[in-house]
Amino acid sequence: MDTQTQSLGPQPKIGFDIGRVIIHAGDGAQDTSFLSGSDDDAMRTPPMKGAFEVIAEVNALVSGRTWIISKCGPNIARRSLRWLRHHRFFERTGMREDRVIFCRRRQDKAPHCLRLGLGAFVDDRPDIHRTLAGIVGVRVLYGPQKRGRQAPPGVLSALDWHEVSQILIPLLCPAHE
Repeated sequence: MDTQTQSLGPQPKIGFDIGRVIIHAGDGAQDTSFLSGSDDDAMRTPPMKGAFEVIAEVNALVSGRTWIISKCGPNIARRSLRWLRHHRFFERTGMREDRVIFCRRRQDKAPHCLRLGLGAFVDDRPDIHRTLAGIVGVRVLYGPQKRGRQAPPGVLSALDWHEVSQILIPLLCPAHE
């Protein structure tokens, strides 16, 4: 997919996953202490390098039309909101707190993206991107993937937030290229 030919429309809306995309997972594939540790351990989990800065820039360019859509149960949802507040995510990015949506099943992200009319979504799971085909125009697979796991057709890959910005910013601000 060539980002030069993609368009997010006149009033683009962008969505982000949170685990292993905004909240760092450590060196392994699991969300480590964030999921299984104490609340204090979870609050010490750092953000992904560059996440807040890129989200702040994207949020400003789309006039606040950004959302977080995350699959988790009620306990992790509460912990995630606490983490976002603890790390001053909303102040640092300009994203509104009422734009955080939690769903119970991974496939439930797609109806939220459709209802919101998202033009782009950043998630670390190829299976999520498969469910978003035909719903979200620009799908970005975030982070290094396990061996043999790759981006589905039509999905762009970004190893880090610098690469996410290199995909999204030119689409939002063509003169920025």
